[in-house]
Amino acid sequence: MQSSPNLLCCPMSLRAAKSDDMALIHGSNRLPLPEEVRRRVIRKSSSSVDVSPRICRQQSFSRDIGHAAAETYLITRLSFNLLGYLGVGYRWITRLLALACYAMLLMPGFLQVAYLYFFSSQVRRSIVYGDQPRNRLDLYIPPTPTNDGLKPVVVFVTGGAWIIGYKAWGSLLGLQLAERDIIVACLDYRNFPQGTISDMVNDAAQGISFVCNNISAFGGDPNRIYLMGQSAGAHISSCALFEQAIKESRGDSISWSVSQIKAYFGLSGGYNLFNLVEHFHNRGLYRSIFLSIMEGEESFEQFSPEVRLKDPSVRKAASLLPHNILFHGSEDNSIPAEASKTFTDALQAVEVKADLIMYKGKTHTDLFLQDPLRGGKDELFDHIVSMIHADDSDALKNDAFAPPRKRLVPELLLKLAGKVSPF
Repeated sequence: MQSSPNLLCCPMSLRAAKSDDMALIHGSNRLPLPEEVRRRVIRKSSSSVDVSPRICRQQSFSRDIGHAAAETYLITRLSFNLLGYLGVGYRWITRLLALACYAMLLMPGFLQVAYLYFFSSQVRRSIVYGDQPRNRLDLYIPPTPTNDGLKPVVVFVTGGAWIIGYKAWGSLLGLQLAERDIIVACLDYRNFPQGTISDMVNDAAQGISFVCNNISAFGGDPNRIYLMGQSAGAHISSCALFEQAIKESRGDSISWSVSQIKAYFGLSGGYNLFNLVEHFHNRGLYRSIFLSIMEGEESFEQFSPEVRLKDPSVRKAASLLPHNILFHGSEDNSIPAEASKTFTDALQAVEVKADLIMYKGKTHTDLFLQDPLRGGKDELFDHIVSMIHADDSDALKNDAFAPPRKRLVPELLLKLAGKVSPF
């Protein structure tokens, strides 16, 4: 495998060579103020009575088609950029072929989710939260009226090996949680090679700040926010949360408070880079590329929450952390289940409330993709919903009578996908 010499020798040089062609898909780069967000929502609702419904539908359809084309172009371009850095070694070719087969087998479900993502009125796509490329988020709004009171909110940071993360990967989770009266904000963030780990953590922190300060304009409760990340997104969101706690403990100026986060949900994440570098190298995310993503081995401690918890100087920051609930499949080969276990132990060692929920026989993608696409009962989904609604007796009652979720992919295809999955 051939890789760019400059990329591997000078990981920090990436910061000076960010890609200018990864422009925001549409709209202004300026961060809107809370009052502007509220006025925008009011204008949208009031203007709908003055404009011909037919014209509105035509304009909305054209906008959705244009947005879909722009998003497809962005993903394709990032994929080719990635291939340019990784080269076309045997291991990557076989994994790409396995990924293509995996995606094709799950395509019946992906198409249904994609249709809802682009055309459902419950999805507000690509809301700008910052001034950097890809500083966007998608909001999934429950179908119930907002006059029922402010709703709990989940801020979700998607995975993707720090390379192919994208906000739309959280669309299935967002749509399903919205059906349970929970608002979901799926954050996009700069991926490698467009950014390195500090950029990703900063983007996540800025996205969380935007939600904390603006979600009430969309019917969300700014004091009932749950932070969640999956795989690489679990690592990034955990780093952002811990860094915010450190700032708060030092008395630094902050735009959001850790106290606004009711709980942290980490799904199939890794929290100690020292323990993961060789594992990823053997899995095909080669050490040289991983070091470039993480800004060199000298940055491992800074971006390893598990390691930082052992530093006595951050004990005050650790005391500010919310309840951490970590979920992991026992048969996860992408990030071993031991990663969540050791992080849980480290949190508990400094008296942070932490729980580990292990799913026997589940792989890296079972919990996040195959099980939700299967429909019916889903242990992970039920765990998350029950925790969010724990203090709401009416919501718990509604959950008990909620209809079973629709199956999106036939069982045979799900089982075949599990066999060929490269994750």
